[in-house]
Amino acid sequence: MNAYVKTNTFYISIWFWLILGVESYSGWSNHVLTIYPGGSLTIPCYYDKKYTQQKKSWFSEIDKTHTYTNTTEQNLSVIDHPDQSLFTVTMRNLQNKHSGGYYCVVETGEKTSNTIYKPYLKIQSTPDVSLMNSSVSGHEGGDISVQCLYSSGYQNKVKRWCRYKDQRCYTVGRTDTSQNPSVLISDDDGGRSFTVLMTGLRRTDSGWYFCSAGEALNPVHITVTEAEPGIVNDKENETKDTEEPQNNGLLIVWLLPALAALLLFLILVGVFTWIWRRRPKQDKPHIRGRNSSRTTDMTFSKHEDPVIYSTINDEIPHDPINDMIYYSTIDDVPGSEVMKSPSGEAIYSIIYCTVGPH
Repeated sequence: MNAYVKTNTFYISIWFWLILGVESYSGWSNHVLTIYPGGSLTIPCYYDKKYTQQKKSWFSEIDKTHTYTNTTEQNLSVIDHPDQSLFTVTMRNLQNKHSGGYYCVVETGEKTSNTIYKPYLKIQSTPDVSLMNSSVSGHEGGDISVQCLYSSGYQNKVKRWCRYKDQRCYTVGRTDTSQNPSVLISDDDGGRSFTVLMTGLRRTDSGWYFCSAGEALNPVHITVTEAEPGIVNDKENETKDTEEPQNNGLLIVWLLPALAALLLFLILVGVFTWIWRRRPKQDKPHIRGRNSSRTTDMTFSKHEDPVIYSTINDEIPHDPINDMIYYSTIDDVPGSEVMKSPSGEAIYSIIYCTVGPH
């Protein structure tokens, strides 16, 4: 039965090529796209720019129908994007009956067509290859990461990350640092997934890619937007994060001695101010008088201030026994003994202080 179906499919394909004039497929072949039941899938069909004005269609081998571009149905949309030289086919609510072969077709001339892509769609409860996210966005100059999952049967298959537009592929562990962006693929055998890391993104990196394990694959769309003002790419952030601690360390090294010097300066200023305030006041001008029996120190001040005289009897012989004991007597001077200052002003309220051995 299976051989009969395969034979009929083969002859139907030959009939299709002969009747419609489809040229041999020059693009990628043997691509198996796997999807969950009830899921959706978008397939890109890139064409040469010279076919921008030509008719394009999505042909199904299952029911032998063409769906031309710019058609939107309940579970099928075929949209042309001439500015990107591709048309996309979106299939929704996929079921087992949708498993089979499909063609991306461009009508190149009268009764002739060109198959630009021939994928095979397989609906299965456990897809051979699936994606965590079928659409990933990033900023110019930044990085993006895509995680691709695969079933146990594909653990030993070659893992690839490919771009539909230029058919350029990368394999696990390979990175091309001469190109921008750089691509690094790391396989996690235990987790049955591999991760694609693209760094140094450019606007021209936007487009359709797929991750594959063997012949099984799943498409993913990458969108790279212009870096917004104030947004710095991850590498610059890492550089700043590295430089900031170093700058902070240098700032601390210079700041601590400066603070210590400032503190010492403030302490010295405080001590100097305290000593200055505590210093004895300057003695006022005085005249030292002397008579035959005593020495008199006269201190003059303004007339409203009392003037004090201190009389020391220095003509009495010293008594070794009583040499250490002195008494001081302070008396008001009688009004008749008013003295005058050098300027001729009268000195009032004169007090005498006599100190001598008693």
